[in-house]
Amino acid sequence: MHRQNRTLPFDVRTLTDGALVGISATGDHLFLHQDELDCLLNDPDKFPPKRKAELAARFFLPNHGRNVGKERLLAARRAAKRETVAAGPSLHIIVPTLQCGHTCQYCQVSRAQSDSGFSMTPAALDAACERIWESDADVLTVEFQGGDPLLRFDLIVRAVERLTDMNHDGNKRLRFVVASTLHQLTEEMCAFFRAHDVVLSTSLDGPEHLHNRNRPVPGRDSYRRTLDGIALARQRIGEHAVSALMTTTRASLEFPEQIVDEYVRLGFNEIFLRPLSIYGFAKRNLARVGYSQEEFQVFYERALQRILWWNQQGVPVREVYMSIVMNKILSTFDAGYVDLQSPTGAGSSVLVYNYDGWVYPSDEARMLVETGDASLRMGRVTDSLAQLLSSETRLQLIQASETAAADCTSCAYRHYCAPNPVDSQAQFGRPDVPAHQTEHCGRHQWLFDTAFALLHGADANSEEMFHVWARPSTTQEAACDR
Repeated sequence: MHRQNRTLPFDVRTLTDGALVGISATGDHLFLHQDELDCLLNDPDKFPPKRKAELAARFFLPNHGRNVGKERLLAARRAAKRETVAAGPSLHIIVPTLQCGHTCQYCQVSRAQSDSGFSMTPAALDAACERIWESDADVLTVEFQGGDPLLRFDLIVRAVERLTDMNHDGNKRLRFVVASTLHQLTEEMCAFFRAHDVVLSTSLDGPEHLHNRNRPVPGRDSYRRTLDGIALARQRIGEHAVSALMTTTRASLEFPEQIVDEYVRLGFNEIFLRPLSIYGFAKRNLARVGYSQEEFQVFYERALQRILWWNQQGVPVREVYMSIVMNKILSTFDAGYVDLQSPTGAGSSVLVYNYDGWVYPSDEARMLVETGDASLRMGRVTDSLAQLLSSETRLQLIQASETAAADCTSCAYRHYCAPNPVDSQAQFGRPDVPAHQTEHCGRHQWLFDTAFALLHGADANSEEMFHVWARPSTTQEAACDR
């Protein structure tokens, strides 16, 4: 249940266990007793000095225009939450090729078995590098996706070397990520990645039987080849050179504990319990791999409890989705997860340069083309960055993602969350559907409820752990557009 006070600068959310959490305009939170809420509503001056100071520090007390310094601090805190959007595109996704040997039922893009017509030309790749370099962001993350980009390792080399040469004076910090099955990984590739500080991200859906079911390779053992790639990367590039992501399918729902245990067994200290993204090619197989939001919640809660259990045994492992939510709640600075930014980071903090030369505001937006919806194209890779950022597509996405819209003003989580216009386009065929009608809104309200319930019941050790989770990590950053 949501309760809102329109005369004081905070909102109140009642959690499922009956606890009250207050959230101020800065995103600061406090757990409140009912008598404290009544006091806030009726006579804040009755609070003891220590509690009143805490309430004031977290912007729960009205300012009435008497403190200019506090107003400036409030503005600065709000600006810090939007820094990743305002700084210019910082995550640049290059799709060198659609080639891939897998036949995953939940794949969001139509796979190409050959290179003919499904790989980026050198000229288009060079243009993408030029667009990347036009960004004002001080930190540029360049992620190669596909298909499987290792099938066009030559294009990865070309882009990494070109961007490194552009940064000869070291004015920008460059980060390179290759998202791959790792089945094609070689010693030569590892040597190049090590020399250029390239990290790898792969897909691992759980134990052998589940991974092979979700991510089959005709006539081959997908799971074993993925583990061989992970081992080679760790040996030749570095122990922490590779992270892994999983996708939850209907087949996954029965095995939450086994999936977590597999990640722990393989030495990963993070796991991202990702729901299925119903975009593009995956939408055609929804009947075979899909499930309800309630089914995902049951799966997620069981897996999360298993993760917390491992931490109690002294094995530090964190869940990335909950880490993103905890970052929103506990950190002054936003980690940049695109789906929860307002205005949206799609097209502002993220750009995708597709193999065919078209530019999209997010990876999900380019996947919509697989179902015939090209409405979110921003332009061609030969267009300047200024032209792309002033495109009608970007302006529409910004307008549709503002939490100032009437549909979000009554939500206590509006300082953490935001409408997802790309998701809305995929679900309803338009970017501006009222947020409360979307799966995105329902899932994230539940995730924030879950996070606050964890914080409310946390002891000192658990609270410290959640603060650690709130710090951005390699996996979390690589997941910012997933």
